[in-house]
Amino acid sequence: MDLQTLSNLFATTISPDPNVRKAAELQIRKVGNEEGMVTALLQIIAADSIDLSTRQACSVWLKNRVHSLYALDASTTRRPDQGVIAPSDREALRAHILPLLAASPSRSVTLQLANTLKSIVAHDFPERWPGLLDEIKRLLSSSNIREVHAGCVAVLEAVRAFRFRPKSTDMPRIVAEVFPILVNIATQMLQTPPSAALEIPTMLHLILKTYRTSIVVDLSVHQQNKDSLVPWGQLLFAVVNLQIPKDAVPEDEDERERSEWWKAKKWAYAILGRLFHRFGNPSQLPSAMKDQYGVFAQHFVTNFAPEILSTYLNQVQLFVSNQTWLSKKCQYQIFQFFTECIKPKSTWVLLKPSFETLVSSFVFPHLSFNETKKALWEGDPVDYVRISVDEYESFATPVSAATSFLFSLASNRTKTTFMPILGFINTVLRSNSPAPQRFGALNMTAALAPWMMRHPDVRGNMEAFVLQFVTPEFTSSEPYLRAIACEVIGTVTKAGLTWSSEENLNANFRAVAAALDDPEFPVRVNAALALTELVLAHESVRTAVGPQVGKVIQDLLKLSDDTDLDILNHSMEVMVDAFQTELLPVAAQLTARLCESYLRLAKESLAQEETDSQNVDLDNLMSSVDEDKTFAAMGVAKTISTIVSSVESSREILGQVQEVIIPIIHFTLENKLLDLFDNMYDLVDSLTFKLRSIAPGMWPIFELTYKLFKSDAVDFLDEMLPSLDNIVSYGGDVIKTRPDYKQMLVDIYTTSITNDQLGENDRVNGSKLAESILLNLRGSVDDYLQIIIATALDQVDKAQTTSFRLANLEVLINAVLYNPSAALQLMEAVRPGMARAFFDRWFAAITGEKQLPRVHDKKLSILALCALLELAPGAIPEPLQSGWPGIVGGILTIFKDLPQAIADRKELEEALQEDSDDDELIEEKILNFNEDEEDVWDEDSAYLEMLANEGARLREKQERAAVSGEEDSDSEDEEIEEELGYISPLDTVDPYVSFKQALTTFQAQNGPAYQAATTALTVEQQTLLMEVMRTAELQSGAAVQA
Repeated sequence: MDLQTLSNLFATTISPDPNVRKAAELQIRKVGNEEGMVTALLQIIAADSIDLSTRQACSVWLKNRVHSLYALDASTTRRPDQGVIAPSDREALRAHILPLLAASPSRSVTLQLANTLKSIVAHDFPERWPGLLDEIKRLLSSSNIREVHAGCVAVLEAVRAFRFRPKSTDMPRIVAEVFPILVNIATQMLQTPPSAALEIPTMLHLILKTYRTSIVVDLSVHQQNKDSLVPWGQLLFAVVNLQIPKDAVPEDEDERERSEWWKAKKWAYAILGRLFHRFGNPSQLPSAMKDQYGVFAQHFVTNFAPEILSTYLNQVQLFVSNQTWLSKKCQYQIFQFFTECIKPKSTWVLLKPSFETLVSSFVFPHLSFNETKKALWEGDPVDYVRISVDEYESFATPVSAATSFLFSLASNRTKTTFMPILGFINTVLRSNSPAPQRFGALNMTAALAPWMMRHPDVRGNMEAFVLQFVTPEFTSSEPYLRAIACEVIGTVTKAGLTWSSEENLNANFRAVAAALDDPEFPVRVNAALALTELVLAHESVRTAVGPQVGKVIQDLLKLSDDTDLDILNHSMEVMVDAFQTELLPVAAQLTARLCESYLRLAKESLAQEETDSQNVDLDNLMSSVDEDKTFAAMGVAKTISTIVSSVESSREILGQVQEVIIPIIHFTLENKLLDLFDNMYDLVDSLTFKLRSIAPGMWPIFELTYKLFKSDAVDFLDEMLPSLDNIVSYGGDVIKTRPDYKQMLVDIYTTSITNDQLGENDRVNGSKLAESILLNLRGSVDDYLQIIIATALDQVDKAQTTSFRLANLEVLINAVLYNPSAALQLMEAVRPGMARAFFDRWFAAITGEKQLPRVHDKKLSILALCALLELAPGAIPEPLQSGWPGIVGGILTIFKDLPQAIADRKELEEALQEDSDDDELIEEKILNFNEDEEDVWDEDSAYLEMLANEGARLREKQERAAVSGEEDSDSEDEEIEEELGYISPLDTVDPYVSFKQALTTFQAQNGPAYQAATTALTVEQQTLLMEVMRTAELQSGAAVQA
């Protein structure tokens, strides 16, 4: 296809007519794999005579093509529609991509070409593109500013290609060869006074971003050397201290935040922070990293950290005195660095004299009700609530970082900082400060409440504090003070505040309840959250809310519907759980309302997905997905699940609730809303298990599940299994009459075992489904026994993990229990001697240590062996006859360990119950009353230590595997634990009684084998046999009496 035709074809992909667009896309798909296609597109992108939008469309296609196919070659296994990029096209890419970057006509084309370059570098450097660094250095040394810019982009993409490859020699080589040039370019550029021209700040931004990207995982030896560290350090300090004239940046603060100069500053702050946090803080450096970075860390904390701290304190002083402006991202980085300086004693000593000033002049303004908060409250109250409630964990904002700084001061340097901080709060509140400042003081109180309630000198005064400073604000004319009053009540209640009198509690409870009807939305939300904590903590509040719970639920539903805020779903769950009796009569109506909300959210999420799927630009697709709707839908589904649990005492109401829920499950599965599958299968599992039956409406769900498993949701078997097990367990009567259902179930099993896309965890789940089929459909799946046995036998020598080896073995044991004679014959039919090989494996598991660890494993083997004992002598395959008497000894070996396994299971159940009780306890905040003259090592430090050690272990394992060429498996150390939630038809079968009956039958119909079996027993086994028979007698008698 000639260039003009190809150019016209890509031009039509941006046609407003969807039919024209679709036709063009189909045509491109047809010719896309042809050799020369990539070369032609490079020529189109380079042609100034062609329309920019067409060149951009070509660059997007090229980026996606290279990203998905560049790593594939003719020998690679690939889909039928996947071609390979021809060697000639690869040569063209390497030859032209850098010149194209230098000549790029627009930023959007540059972005696409940059991503294309990253994919090429990741695959080709250094072996197939040895001259890359020389080409980049030539660009960086050019007198043409566009070529220098292209060189900066190229270095960034090369670094991005290798940033997550630890121990790679490629990143250190790039850093050592190119970074000295970059730091010189940046330093020279700073000699020019800042102006509105974009060339210098854009390249400065790229250079600093490149350095920050290079230290995500490792700091190279070159970067640790003073010859590198000093010039880069000087550059970073120069950028941080750089005063940018007003006329060099936009006047609008949001636009200024996004300007190239302030992006460059942000990256300078980010680099200094990363160097200290990950590599330069010896007191917090994980032990796994000390050999590599210990010397550097000591040097950095001694020579650089004090200078950084001094520089930042100076910047903050200039900012709070209105002598300079700081972007939000820079403030965030400053707070982060201050927080890092609290735990090491060497930096804390330097920060300590300034902490009170920082709290009052830098932290406090962020937590007060400032103009930013006011604009958000008035312009988008929903977003105000979302940010104010979630920002501590979810957003990299100055407010979240200021709060974290406050937390760290309070918890790590309690003795020095806690009382002065509380003194500042009290001063603000006692001095009749303006409302925005009182909000700030109460906001600090809400944040620090968990620590206040743990402090021995403070918790006793918290009730008086609340009555004096919080309760009066419920009647404030300022709505934001009413909102923060609710929040404080919620946080101190959650932290364990006890009231000296019911009167004080009731006064605050009534104020919170009244706030549910406040005209301002954020007040109502905070009231709902506070009421939730009061209901959880106080019986008297539950008693008072009980008669009004219908209204409270309606209020919560309305708030949730109006906003889609996930945080309100927790409140709904608490109310449903706390007022089960009161809500029982209206459970179906409440569920219907929640299902309406869920459907609306699911449909909006689906519409968003469809919109995104039409967007050819993957970068936009990644940034435009509206996850809020999906998360909100998950929250609603969780609340529905709580209702299901709360009404299980009434089978009739649970049945009504189920009928309301089934349509939302069907909608979700039918529309393939994969993110919500987990929630939906939780509901199916819960409903079918609690009702112990499968409603007519559930069978279409089963059919849909099968179709999904065979197509889009093959990797969702883990989520599907509990529901499938319930369907088999409680829907057996229907399944037995439906050959198509039986075929579907067995096909799910065989697919789970044979599908290359699935791993051994999925194969374990498939094996569990096969076990459920064989246990629950006895006598009804004879036609499928052969395929189940053949599938399992094929995996006997392939299983890699302990869990799958056992699960696969137990499919065969279940087949024996299902029909002993047929199972053995079918094994022999697969291959002569196969039954004997199976028995060898089975008895190796019986006699091995912890090979049948769970109670169910032991019972299953006992009952299957009992079934074999009851076989007529003529039904025993000839190769097995000589070993048949050994079955009795095998059963006794299992019985020996069975009582201990039962005791261990009971102990585990009790421990689990204790743990579930402990789950309700509040996570306690830790205070550190130690002296200042020591480093602080806390839970966060220990967690980072654990992560670093685990990372080092995995890397070492990976390296061993690379050297040996074999996968380093932990399977031998894998321990299989009891599955307390697993319910089986065998649970009601007494293995002692079954063994006694089987032994009696064995003696009656196979006397010689019985004689051989009993005489071969050791004295210990004979004693055990008598104990087992005595236990069987006792339990038979108990069963008769019952």
